[in-house]
Amino acid sequence: MSGFVEKPEPQQVPGLVHLHTGKVRDLYRNEAGDLVMVASDRMSAYDWVLPTPIPDKGRVLTQLSLWWFDQLSDLVPNHVLSTELPPGAPADWQGRTLICKSLRMVPVECVARGYLTGSGLVEYNESRTVCGLALPEGLTDGSELPAPIFTPATKAEVGEHDENVSYEEVARQVGAETAAELRQMTLAVYGRARDIARERGVILADTKFEFGFDGETLILGDEVLTPDSSRFWPAAEWEPGHAQPSFDKQYVRNWLTGPESGWDRKSEQPPPALPQQVVDATRAKYIEAYERLTGVSW
Repeated sequence: MSGFVEKPEPQQVPGLVHLHTGKVRDLYRNEAGDLVMVASDRMSAYDWVLPTPIPDKGRVLTQLSLWWFDQLSDLVPNHVLSTELPPGAPADWQGRTLICKSLRMVPVECVARGYLTGSGLVEYNESRTVCGLALPEGLTDGSELPAPIFTPATKAEVGEHDENVSYEEVARQVGAETAAELRQMTLAVYGRARDIARERGVILADTKFEFGFDGETLILGDEVLTPDSSRFWPAAEWEPGHAQPSFDKQYVRNWLTGPESGWDRKSEQPPPALPQQVVDATRAKYIEAYERLTGVSW
């Protein structure tokens, strides 16, 4: 059992229809038919949405996504129409709200990996492959891959886990032409972002994108290249052979699975509330990622 420890009630805003409460984002539709995407401060880990928010997290995700969309604008179009607050929206939505094109989303998590870790490492240790792609011997946790790879996953509901799938399965689901375009765009965006991050002393180990159709054109949607959707490592501390320090929710994961939390991940019990020091340290990690990448003080 997993999902929300405490599912929030959606805010009611005149002129907006609530569509969905996700792990982090709340989705609405406005009277023009556009999507209104609000990034909350909710934190998810191990397929649970935790009961403790991380202050400013939603704003960091939104502002960092906007910065990346700008860096990528010549490479791939995106879904953002406006950052103006909808009339009557709560003041707390400021800085965390995007008005977006309503896309026909492709039901695939488009993952690019430049380094071996996470679920990719688990598969590699079993079969020397990741999503069925053969990799050379001798790689270890944190190793840079010979070249970035496209390792798609199926999109899961809240409380369920994304599952890695082969490229052939994606082609079967969405068609060969769309699959090829997804792979090409994913690797192109990853390559651009990896180089930008590297210039700022940050390794982009892997990341996931979501694409959707605007008419017949495939464009970038959802969030992009944030600590929630990517693994960012400080380049100066990169040392293959073990887990790397990171600018993401790993601090929360480590506490949840450590002795202090008292939580058994394999049980059906929901995870406990986060202590203040974990909240503060996690907020600091998100803000450090934003500042390192953008060069702008939070």
